[in-house]
Amino acid sequence: MRKKKEPLSFVDKMKKLTRSGLANSPPANRSTSIDPDWPSLSERVEKLMGFIKRDKQNPLNMIYFVMYDIEDNRVRNQVAKYLIKKGCARVQKSIFIANTSRQVFDEIQADLREVQQCYDNNDSVLLVPVSTDEIRAMKIIGQNIDFDLALKNRNTMFF
Repeated sequence: MRKKKEPLSFVDKMKKLTRSGLANSPPANRSTSIDPDWPSLSERVEKLMGFIKRDKQNPLNMIYFVMYDIEDNRVRNQVAKYLIKKGCARVQKSIFIANTSRQVFDEIQADLREVQQCYDNNDSVLLVPVSTDEIRAMKIIGQNIDFDLALKNRNTMFF
């Protein structure tokens, strides 16, 4: 009977990728095409609106954006898969939003820091915590969204 292998952690996968010749990979081929597996723009906007519409925010959770500029396609794809697995929602190609515990935020930060140090690169990753008020003040250009209705903040004046 074969022994089942333990799945590799994200960091271990990335170290293995580095050892397999990441340093000698061809230059990044930044494609501008949209991946058909991505949610549509309206689905991504709806996900963002979900953060705004929540009546009760878990006090132990934090909302934050994860943004990156990663040159290597393989690393970039693995990071995107990792963030989705950790509960982040893709907003744009290299921008994710998350509403997770501080513990998950710290895990993501530690894992991405370790991966970034695995190989010689000019990559950058930003993790930007935001408050609920800042999310509510966010403006989306390109979609006709009535934030006042979504936030239930519509005021009525009587004369």
